[in-house]
Amino acid sequence: MKSGMVEKEGFAALVLRLRSEGISDLDLLTAVEQTPRSQFVPAPLADEAYSSRTIPIDCGSFMEGADLVVRLLHRLQVKPGHRVLEVGTGSGFTAAVMARTAERVLTVERYRTLVTTAQARIDALGLRNVIVRQADGSNGMPGEGTFDRIFVTAAFPSLPRFYAEQLTHGGSMVAPLMVDEETCMMVRLTKTGSRFEREDLFPAPYLPIVPNIAAAL
Repeated sequence: MKSGMVEKEGFAALVLRLRSEGISDLDLLTAVEQTPRSQFVPAPLADEAYSSRTIPIDCGSFMEGADLVVRLLHRLQVKPGHRVLEVGTGSGFTAAVMARTAERVLTVERYRTLVTTAQARIDALGLRNVIVRQADGSNGMPGEGTFDRIFVTAAFPSLPRFYAEQLTHGGSMVAPLMVDEETCMMVRLTKTGSRFEREDLFPAPYLPIVPNIAAAL
């Protein structure tokens, strides 16, 4: 089967699964459709691009299953004009999807290899509003101004209150939080004044956040 047909069928199956969960955000689904996910997964696993399976990538990292990515972006609610910070670039897929809607996406990653490959994929799609940077995002990106949305893909051991200064009023972040030694919960934190309003979403398979830039890879 030709790759284009595999892409279309994979996306169609994903949409059906998402609709069964009540997710039918046309703008979000259009952004996903315009960002061929098979271009972001390792070539031998291209047939799994739209599955709900976790996919291993370089540097011991992984891509979330397609269903989980869209569920999280649905909760993040990126809108036109938003400035977005992503901590944990990974393959670059999520940043590319968000860039279809946002004004600007700054995505940071501790592994140089992942930064290089993500940048190449994003450039190939002609997305000019994404900045991919190798940086330590464990404390956010102080000095970069404020963001309307922050998306984090590594788990914090406790509520990351230092992000409050990096969010606009009414801004929100979606991040994993370790609620005990074995359970990681996705939470949405919305800034009201200098405080966060917390909403627990659902458990998710994220690893604890690691500070500092990787010395190798």
